[in-house]
Amino acid sequence: MQVRTVDYHTAGEPFRIVLDGAPATPGDTVAERRAIALGAGGTATAPRPGALDRVRQLLTREPRGHAGMYGGFLVPPDDDEAHLGVLFWHKDGYSTACGHGTIALGAWAVDSGLVAAPADGVARVRIDVPSGRVTALVHREGGRTTGVTFRNVPAVVSALKLPVETGRGVVEVAVAHAGACYASVPAAALGLAVEPGLLPELTAAGREIRAALAGSPAVQHPTDPRLSGVYGVILYDELPDADGQLSQRNVTVFADGQIDRSPCGSGTSARLAVLAAEGRIVPGDELRHESVIGTVFAGRVLPGGDPLGAGVVTEVTGTAHRTGEHGFVLEPDDALGTGFLL
Repeated sequence: MQVRTVDYHTAGEPFRIVLDGAPATPGDTVAERRAIALGAGGTATAPRPGALDRVRQLLTREPRGHAGMYGGFLVPPDDDEAHLGVLFWHKDGYSTACGHGTIALGAWAVDSGLVAAPADGVARVRIDVPSGRVTALVHREGGRTTGVTFRNVPAVVSALKLPVETGRGVVEVAVAHAGACYASVPAAALGLAVEPGLLPELTAAGREIRAALAGSPAVQHPTDPRLSGVYGVILYDELPDADGQLSQRNVTVFADGQIDRSPCGSGTSARLAVLAAEGRIVPGDELRHESVIGTVFAGRVLPGGDPLGAGVVTEVTGTAHRTGEHGFVLEPDDALGTGFLL
């Protein structure tokens, strides 16, 4: 097995783009390809083994990857209106959305020459993902990519104060669908704070809340059952406003206890929808969204829409940087095979 990748990080969260070595996945749409990648009877966090999944395992497991690795398989878009399609993956399986990955893909599409871009101005990269079509607006200055704005599918709120019983007491969570389903709760409500030293406790709380919401009607997507079920739990702190700008710090616990090093792209979209539903943010306002490692996304709600109805369209701006290009090999006599997770 030989696999070629180019790696980026978006605000600290890795994104490994597979350029060559992954078998083709059948299907007429990206959503169908994801369903086929999961395999008959497989789930988003327990896909059935197959040739494609062996590549995912190779790239997310030691010694070639690690438990925090994230990436995507490039696939054909749903039609000619988009530039590319992608199947997002992590150590546990395949996700329906990934904002930080969309930002990285936008930067790569322009930097690699796949999508033409001006030396100064904005290039629009349209990407088909399992939850729909998203756009990366790639900002350019002096022939360099300086940032990317991720425009997501509409985000809709299904609950604002849903009581959830935890080992730390009953807390009220908000639930929003933003390409993937996110539950958010103030860390202080759990007696915690978003700090690196508390990651074990934050991770445990996130996993507990995700499990507790498994049967809730609020986590069912209103139109597409493939997008149902909590993907991430966002634990956040309120920060002092910066020049009148709403500011929060969060850590997102997603999949089976994975930690997002970035402020979480689609999670930021979900937070924006919740803040709009609460009346705390309106079009023209900006959310300064900080991660557990101190990196920042800027988020905003576009005019129109209803977070409790058809949803709102959000934009999230961040930066992505290339970290390396890799050629991975699995020799036939390697007893570790696709690797291991600790």
